[in-house]
Amino acid sequence: MEGPFLWYLNRGSGAVALLMLTLTVVLGVLSLGGAPARGLPRFVVQSLHRNAAMLAFAMLGAHVVSAVLDTFVDIRWWQTFVPVGATYEPLWLGLGAVSVDLMLVVAATSLLRRRLQDRTWRLLHQLAWPMWGIALAHGVGMGTDLRDGWWLVSLGCGATVALALVWRLVLLVRARLARSEPDPVLPSTPELKVLR
Repeated sequence: MEGPFLWYLNRGSGAVALLMLTLTVVLGVLSLGGAPARGLPRFVVQSLHRNAAMLAFAMLGAHVVSAVLDTFVDIRWWQTFVPVGATYEPLWLGLGAVSVDLMLVVAATSLLRRRLQDRTWRLLHQLAWPMWGIALAHGVGMGTDLRDGWWLVSLGCGATVALALVWRLVLLVRARLARSEPDPVLPSTPELKVLR
């Protein structure tokens, strides 16, 4: 089975999956400790984070299914999970498989969060960073239509995550500096004599 519908579905779902993954990462950065934004409760940002992640997962499913169904190129279902053995664009397809595997680990550990120690969950949840970066590399390397402006999507995603990271680092440095400053000393006043 092949045709323009599958091609557009594959490219579109891949682009939307990358956008949703980027939004998920940014919202994850914003929900780390403290108030994420003025007037916006932390639980709202966390809820948006989870919903964006679910939408990214759904778009990834459409992306994978359309890639496997499209017989124009030879992509087998198992190449979704195994990063070696592909005949078509093996490096870029392999990176996509690694990204899918990492996404499955992050999703599974998020579903099992209450059963995991907090430290274990946080460590495994950090796999979202390489997962996002590898997915970005997969999209750039695998994309055959970058000259048509799709590279702007990748550039925008990279810039957005970089800005979120810079913003988070600024907040961390500010908080650390605020903790290290001594308490303000009141101006010295002459001792008052208490009369007995």
